[in-house]
Amino acid sequence: MIPVVFHSKLDDPTAWEAALRAHLPEVDFRVDGPPEGVVAALVWKPPAGFFAPFRDLKLVVNLGAGVDSLVGRDDLPPLPIARLNDPGMVALMRSYILWAVTRYARDFHLFERARRAREWRYIHPRPLASHRVTILGLGELGTPAAEALAGMGYTVTGWARSAKAIPGVRCLHGRAGLEQALAETDTLVVLLPLTPDTRGLLGARELALLPRGAKLINAGRGPVIDEPALLAALGSGQVGEATLDVFETSPLPPGHPFWGMENVFITPHLASITVPEAAAQDVAESIRRVMRGQAPLHQVDAGRGY
Repeated sequence: MIPVVFHSKLDDPTAWEAALRAHLPEVDFRVDGPPEGVVAALVWKPPAGFFAPFRDLKLVVNLGAGVDSLVGRDDLPPLPIARLNDPGMVALMRSYILWAVTRYARDFHLFERARRAREWRYIHPRPLASHRVTILGLGELGTPAAEALAGMGYTVTGWARSAKAIPGVRCLHGRAGLEQALAETDTLVVLLPLTPDTRGLLGARELALLPRGAKLINAGRGPVIDEPALLAALGSGQVGEATLDVFETSPLPPGHPFWGMENVFITPHLASITVPEAAAQDVAESIRRVMRGQAPLHQVDAGRGY
């Protein structure tokens, strides 16, 4: 048997056990313990000290895209961390971004307000190519989203830490590239991981570079954007509208100002979730690899944080 521990407040352990057992029949699936003999941990945001009892641990698999909750922990020794490369998760994020961008490009947010006011309001549609979309973050989720938007006819710019090449997408990198990408967009999509380099990356100075009234979509990590700066920009009209799936504090507290802002659309961190049936095969293969002394699939660079 191969002992594996599972911890997540969001994911279904029964679904994960069934999916993993289909590809790793010898799994001994344990929810939160016991720790004896456990060689792999499937986790999402485990609490402080969670890993300390697991003395035989060889692999940690993060049940989501962002690994910021696993990097730099005192209770986690230097061992391989693998992220999921789940086609179901990619499809969900792509659908969320296509919906959120199109909602602004086709003025559906204005029709929502007109409906509440019982007002018949006609706004003549504009060609999608006239709507400039910038995606910050061209990783496993950002690249498919950029490709899909370009395929629909949007004018798409992508920005990443290092140089990228994506057919149909203008790719920029570095600080100068970031400033250019911000200045030349109608809708900004944030899909960056949370790392020491990206925390607070978009502050008052960066938001001021956007054309006045630009739209913003954040489905990456909340702390990438300075929240007080975003609140100020939304209040002044510098940022015209925002669709936010992630926040500095999650769940978003009932008294948070975002709730009372008509130009903010809130979703409860569901832009993309892991689909066990689609991800379990890679997880099983990663476990087998580390048992043989090899590197797992989709290993995270702890230094970069992704």
